[in-house]
Amino acid sequence: MEAIATGKDAPTKILRAYKTELDPNNARRTLLLKHAGARRWAYNWGLQRKIEEYERTRKSPGARTLHRELNRLKNTDPLEGGVPWMYEVSKCAPQEALRDLDEAFQNFFRRVKEGRKPGFPRFKSKKRGIGGFRLTGTIKVFERHIQLPRLGRIRLKERGYLPFRDPTVHILSATVTERAGRWFVSLLVEMEIEKVPPKEAAVGVDVGISALATRSDGKKFENPRTLLGAERKLKLLQRSISRKRKGSKNRQKAVRKLAKAHARVANIRENVLHEISSAIAKRFGIVGMEDLNAEGMGRNHHLAKALKDAAFGELRRQVEYKTSWNGDRVVLADRFYPSSRTCSRCKQVKEHLGLSERIFRCDTCGLVIDRDQNAAINLKDVAASDTETKNACGGDGRPRRGRQSPRKQKPNAGVGDVLQG
Repeated sequence: MEAIATGKDAPTKILRAYKTELDPNNARRTLLLKHAGARRWAYNWGLQRKIEEYERTRKSPGARTLHRELNRLKNTDPLEGGVPWMYEVSKCAPQEALRDLDEAFQNFFRRVKEGRKPGFPRFKSKKRGIGGFRLTGTIKVFERHIQLPRLGRIRLKERGYLPFRDPTVHILSATVTERAGRWFVSLLVEMEIEKVPPKEAAVGVDVGISALATRSDGKKFENPRTLLGAERKLKLLQRSISRKRKGSKNRQKAVRKLAKAHARVANIRENVLHEISSAIAKRFGIVGMEDLNAEGMGRNHHLAKALKDAAFGELRRQVEYKTSWNGDRVVLADRFYPSSRTCSRCKQVKEHLGLSERIFRCDTCGLVIDRDQNAAINLKDVAASDTETKNACGGDGRPRRGRQSPRKQKPNAGVGDVLQG
């Protein structure tokens, strides 16, 4: 989802993902389950081999070494620990699983060096979800079908959504996932797009709970509060599961109902975030946003549920990659920048601004304005003056932690806005 090549007048090449739902029959569904199971087994086997080898030699084998060892196991008798059943699935499923395992260890060591919570790779469990797998090689797309290696043609539920008959689109991989009994395929493609000049130069976007996003021009995007609306139903379904005997068929049915309810909440949230991010990225060339400490804000137990439901980090991620398609960018204000306490007219900073004060009143120039819009205007000024401390398109976008303990650090100046607005 990022631009990979640019030219002055030539179209821009970008990496983009297209995700849609599959409509498999029973035979294809069985093959999908086998591929997902092979992926889980290969990941767990590779993780166990890495742990054992490191304890023995203090060195960890890479994905290529593990894949060669796995190929030998395919030709070994099952009584001797062989896995000849791996020939029933595409070789890409276990191969890509071992590559994902390597990436998981790289991320683990990176977080250790940065002083963050390491998060050692965990074993995959079917109880936490069937999961999915990734395929490469010959992938063909038709209007109503998609052809995948070893799986054949599978019917699609949407007609004409995936790119086909386009010579400028090059398919790199296909990721198949399962969620609440439904199967989805996500195509990663390299394609050319024509740059569309933005209608306006810069905008500031302030995020909050009551209004999910507020632009500097006064436009507000309401928060759907999807989790709050479905909370009563989710509680009833969870209570229904707890009252059924473990391992029974009725408990499995209740678990599937709860999974469908959670999937619906996630889909509504994702749809709203895409609508907001597209409305911002298509219209403006430079977007000013706050570098919020979402992890730290989630420690507030009174508002943690509402903050997680709003998904500020996902909104920022979508705006970042969608603006990069046209060569535009997101400018991040410093984490301690007082966007809410600063007057957008005279730039005077108030010493105190209570969380209950939804209207900003400047004691110097007398400005009276909505609190969220005032913060958005200040973020627009930061974006227009290009005085960001981190550029979302040029840096890694991850917060930097100093030697000081997080509890002793200065609190985020913009957190108060988000908690109430």
